[in-house]
Amino acid sequence: MASESIKTILESDPPRSGVVAEGWLRTARKGKGVAFLEVDDGSGMAGLQAVVDADIDGFEEIARLGAGTAVRITGDLVESPAKGQRVELKAAVVEVIGAAGGDYPLQKKRHSFEFLRTIAHLRPRARTFEAVFRVRHALQMAIHRFFDERGFIQVHTPIITASDAEGAGQMFRVSCLDAADPPRLEDGAVDFGADFFGRETSLTVSGQLEAEAFALAFKNVYTFGPTFRAENSNTKRHVAEFWMIEPEMAFCDLMGDLELAEEFTKSIVTYVLEQRGDDIDFFDQWIEKGLRDKLEHVAAAEFEVLTYGEAIEHLERAESVKFEYPVSWGADLQSEHERYLTEQLLGRPAFVIDYPMDIKAFYMRVNDDQKTVAAMDLLVPGVGEIIGGSQREERIEVLRDQMRRFGLDEQTYWWYLDLRRYGGVPHAGFGLGFERALMYVTGMQNIRDVIPFARTPGNAEF
Repeated sequence: MASESIKTILESDPPRSGVVAEGWLRTARKGKGVAFLEVDDGSGMAGLQAVVDADIDGFEEIARLGAGTAVRITGDLVESPAKGQRVELKAAVVEVIGAAGGDYPLQKKRHSFEFLRTIAHLRPRARTFEAVFRVRHALQMAIHRFFDERGFIQVHTPIITASDAEGAGQMFRVSCLDAADPPRLEDGAVDFGADFFGRETSLTVSGQLEAEAFALAFKNVYTFGPTFRAENSNTKRHVAEFWMIEPEMAFCDLMGDLELAEEFTKSIVTYVLEQRGDDIDFFDQWIEKGLRDKLEHVAAAEFEVLTYGEAIEHLERAESVKFEYPVSWGADLQSEHERYLTEQLLGRPAFVIDYPMDIKAFYMRVNDDQKTVAAMDLLVPGVGEIIGGSQREERIEVLRDQMRRFGLDEQTYWWYLDLRRYGGVPHAGFGLGFERALMYVTGMQNIRDVIPFARTPGNAEF
């Protein structure tokens, strides 16, 4: 007989005979002439209780099974007389598929997230992390569904690149040269011309530039892939390897970019609420009180739009608030500023647009005032910035000027300039950090806890 997921079994109506459940024991306890096994397979929030009577072969051994043991249980699904569960499995056969030793680290108690990070290979079996990764899957499906329904084409952009989309310089080098004795030029510099790609290459921080090339052929495209930053940061919001969603739209300006970003945000939040409501309720109870209300508010809210200049004026007038970082025109907004705007001033999500040119990337379209660019950040209550984007600079001479201002080599970006030379059009796009979005919809406070195996400074254990 074929097994079913435990979620499916729990949702079915008793009585049913010949039900097969496979999974791992959360708990095993022995009563008078009976044993109770709670089996979990990650398919849903609830586990399945199997009742094992003393007349079953091997009862004493079964009653002593430890947490983490992999089992296959065959029996009849019946109504449960116990409170808190609708059905239970009256076991006829219990097979041990994989034993777990007595030192199995996940026991029936609350473990700290710090401890669980040290056993990242086992923590997916913990209830919180089962819920995290079910929501991660649902959020991913929501994103793909959103773009597919609107005719977007997904583009798999390169992971290895010779250009820096952000101009930040914090990139991981990709090289096959002998690190102890690399070939050198006459001036002593490393000769990357002798390397695998014949030039210096790195892991990408963004697929945006390549996505722009495809947007100018397919009109609407998006990327969804891994990106990397060699930033020596140990904050709760930073990892070295993370996933990004980056749509690019041809024949689109900044306002069109905002409209899509708002529609996108509401759509994916709504999908997660609908598909993983039980997990959201779990997070609401144990991780972030009021999470469901927060998400439902975002899904229904009308997003505000204000310029960077207006945002600065509001912050400067907030005399009763003591900001850690000073507020002045030309300074980047910090998380505390963004949260003040959305939580105290507006009470809803907001787009801030038209940032100073000097604090944004080279590819953003220069506004007529020659001081700001057509950039936008979406700020949400509880987090601050969750999406960043812009209208891209389509005027080739202006783009060249910006590249010179940022100290970028035109030869490296020759193909990017070609996109403006051959049929260039106004176009725009934005980026959403997948893990940060997942933190927002689950209430989890550390990015290391929403990615399967986190890569952080000094840590690549798994």
